[in-house]
Amino acid sequence: MRFIDKTLFPSDITPKTVFENRRSLIKAAAAGSFGAALAPWFSREALAATPEKLSATLNSAYSLKEETTPYKYVTTYNNFYEFGTDKADPAANAGSLQTRPWTISIEGLVKKPITLDIDALLKLAPMEERIYRMRCVEGWSMVIPWDGYPLSKLINKVEPLGSAKYVEFISLADRKQMPGLSSNVIDWPYREGLRMDEAMNPLTLLTFGLYGEVLPKQNGAPVRIVVPWKYGFKSAKSIVKIRFTEEMPKTSWNMFDAREYGFYSNVNPQVDHPRWSQATERRIGDAKGVFAPKIKTQMFNGYGDQVASMYAGMDLKKYY
Repeated sequence: MRFIDKTLFPSDITPKTVFENRRSLIKAAAAGSFGAALAPWFSREALAATPEKLSATLNSAYSLKEETTPYKYVTTYNNFYEFGTDKADPAANAGSLQTRPWTISIEGLVKKPITLDIDALLKLAPMEERIYRMRCVEGWSMVIPWDGYPLSKLINKVEPLGSAKYVEFISLADRKQMPGLSSNVIDWPYREGLRMDEAMNPLTLLTFGLYGEVLPKQNGAPVRIVVPWKYGFKSAKSIVKIRFTEEMPKTSWNMFDAREYGFYSNVNPQVDHPRWSQATERRIGDAKGVFAPKIKTQMFNGYGDQVASMYAGMDLKKYY
């Protein structure tokens, strides 16, 4: 599967500062043809709830000096197949997702299995903001300020057993809320997994927001994982269960096609996807648009100093 990369986004139509003033926008639209043209867009975007602010302290140790991707692209150009396979589908369709009440069960090979609601999770550790590169297997990338805290904080709370070698993440799968589940593109629910040392790495973020606001629904609300040295599909969204296992868990895209999507899925410019090169990437939101030069992809997405030691001695072309 390869989908057409579109250059027009819903929020390109109107600047963020304008569409946030929803009442004025709706009145202006009602005055003429402008409103008729954008009427479908109003129902999906302009009438959405105002994002709640999320207090987080910038962690300078994990903050790039690169230009961040504009909010409008981060929130309108997404892969979230539970809401459709087109990049614009999540922003158009995720309004049906109910993020309160929300609980996550932590179970499996742990001493202290627990179920926590989203508010308890938010209070578990101090909130940080980290600016991470994010690289998609399809060849595009973004730089995003994410808000959350290290996943290791939650892992330490439940005290994994010595036999726990992997952590599995299971996303919500509710056909009433997620129209994309009517497709058979993958077997639902969406599943992902990490090796225990990867899950405990300080870079791995249990994430509740971006740009200082709670996660928009199309970005994986109310809680997701962000693993910045791996391709984006490893960062599971809208998580409802975390399970500790001894065996390597089956993951959605690996089950779909193991030849194309390895369990590790570390960003590696030397290992091509069977249908395209991974040596370069296109930064979404670049002012030059489709004419922007390609960027050379960095090994481990540029986070080699923090993660390369975990893979010492492994054949990363075999364990891709």
